[in-house]
Amino acid sequence: MYRFLLRPKWIAFTLGIVLLMILMINLGLWQLRRLDQRRDTNAAVEARYDEPARPLDSVLTPGADPDDLQWLPVTAVGIYRPEETVHIVNRSQNGVAGDNIVVPLDLGDGRVLLVNRGFLPMGEDTPPAPTGTVAVTGRLRPSQERHFAQLSDPAEGTLTDAQRLDIPRLEEQIDGDVVDMYIDAFQSNPADSPALQPVVKPELGEGPHLSYAVQWFIFTVCAAVGWVLAIRHSASQRRREAELAAEARPAEAA
Repeated sequence: MYRFLLRPKWIAFTLGIVLLMILMINLGLWQLRRLDQRRDTNAAVEARYDEPARPLDSVLTPGADPDDLQWLPVTAVGIYRPEETVHIVNRSQNGVAGDNIVVPLDLGDGRVLLVNRGFLPMGEDTPPAPTGTVAVTGRLRPSQERHFAQLSDPAEGTLTDAQRLDIPRLEEQIDGDVVDMYIDAFQSNPADSPALQPVVKPELGEGPHLSYAVQWFIFTVCAAVGWVLAIRHSASQRRREAELAAEARPAEAA
C-alpha cells in the first residue's frame, strides 16, 4: 500500500520536506545562538558600562581582544582633526533620526583614535569640535561591520557620510596609525557642544530570539506532521480504491 512512496513525485516531495525541516531547524538554532550572543553582550554591558574611566593605553594593550574591552570607559588626550569629520548616517536615538559625528583624535604619537562625539538630530548644523588639547572620555567600541541587507559604503574615495563606523574603511583616508577600536564619548574637557547627545546605553532585553526559535521548531514539527498526514491520506485513498476495485470484480464476472 505504501509503494507509491517510491514514485518520483513522492520522492521529490519527501526530499523537499526533509530539506525544509533541516532549514527550519538551522534557523531555530541560529536564533538560539543569537540569544546567547545577546546575553553575552548584556553581561558585558552590565559588568563594564559604569566602571571608572582608565587611560586608553592602560586598557588597549597590544594583543588585547576587543571583545574583552568593549564598553570599558577610557580617557584619551589629543587634538581633534575636524577637517576629517565623518557623519555616520541613518542613526536613531530616543525616537529621533540623525547622525553620529565621528572625528579623528590625534594622540600625538603617530596614533589616531576615532571619537564618536555624539548623536546630532537631523536638520541641525554640526557644531565645531573643541580646539587645542582635549581630554575625552568614552566607552570603547569595536569596528562596525555590514550585516545582511544593510547598505554598503563606496569601496574607494573619501567618505564624509558613511553607513557605519568601519575602522578599516575609514583609516584609508586618515593619516596615521588608526587605533583598532573607537570610543563613544560622554565627557570632554574642554566641554563639547550641548547639541551633541551622548550615545544612549543599549537596551538589555533578550529580544525576540527565543520566541523566534520556538516558532521555527514548531514549524518543523508541523512539516513532519503534515508529511505523515499526506502519506496516510494517500494510502487511505489507495486502499479505498483497491477495495472498490475488489468489490467490482465479482459483479463484472456475474
